[in-house]
Amino acid sequence: MGSTSVPALAVLAPGEMGAAIAARLSACGVSTILTNLDGRSEMTLERARASNMQHASYTEIVQRATCIYSVVPPKDAFALAETILAAYKTAESQHPLIFVDCNALNPESMKRMAVLFDGSGITLIDAVIIGTPPSATFNPGIYASADPKNVSTLDSFTRMSIQFGLNVIPLKGEGAGIGDASAVKMSHSGIVKGAIGLFTTMILAANAASPSTASGLLHALNHSQPAMVDLILRLLPHALPKAYRFVGEMEEVGGFAGGSGANTFEGIASIFSLVADSQSEGGVVAGVLLEFVKQAKEMREKESTSAVDKIQKS
Repeated sequence: MGSTSVPALAVLAPGEMGAAIAARLSACGVSTILTNLDGRSEMTLERARASNMQHASYTEIVQRATCIYSVVPPKDAFALAETILAAYKTAESQHPLIFVDCNALNPESMKRMAVLFDGSGITLIDAVIIGTPPSATFNPGIYASADPKNVSTLDSFTRMSIQFGLNVIPLKGEGAGIGDASAVKMSHSGIVKGAIGLFTTMILAANAASPSTASGLLHALNHSQPAMVDLILRLLPHALPKAYRFVGEMEEVGGFAGGSGANTFEGIASIFSLVADSQSEGGVVAGVLLEFVKQAKEMREKESTSAVDKIQKS
């Protein structure tokens, strides 16, 4: 994988994150970005077209691509890995292939996946995406690690990904290997999405006491911990549509945390499941959370107006 060559790559699948990664690769010079669109919705097909992704069977993908980025919900990660491995084993021609699992799996899950690929001819890279999808103003960090015997492949993958616009941070050095990138994701998700889960839990609990209690909670947070209100405003609206994805992720985080931590994140997974079900059914749970966010925005706007008035009167 030379620094001047333009490889054929694959991104599976063309969800919001996968399509944005494909769009970044395309904008930075990759002309062939394969994906599989069997059974996908019209919305997904349009997203793939907009990102210059080309439909291909899994057999075509393993024969043409030099590197596959797997970007799917955690519950689908193993199934996709097994699909790629089966297609590779039965392909008419084989070449060294890099499979980059970019999903929110805990280190033990990633180590089990490594066993699937051992001796197959496919090199597994343990990678995680930290941040929102690539855009004109933001490029998420992709932390990556590999088995010590595959450090040269990790280096090649890093150079190639950076060359074509991605922000890859390799984890190397003493003790580094499969599972380390996943551990970064688990730790980060446990803090960030765990906080979102905690906010969600207590907003719902306050509202269950009474809507006035929820309003009082907002006032109390703004009075004593305004930075938390900032976090709620920034994180909660974007988290609600993705709550269904966070269920499996929090279960993986629980497995990583272990002990009493496992119970904590099992509860947070249940909260996200409740939110996801509410959105699909048009229920009140999501509505309660959105109303809290709306009131927080109005509070901030009043504060801003008041501050401007004070300046003008001074």
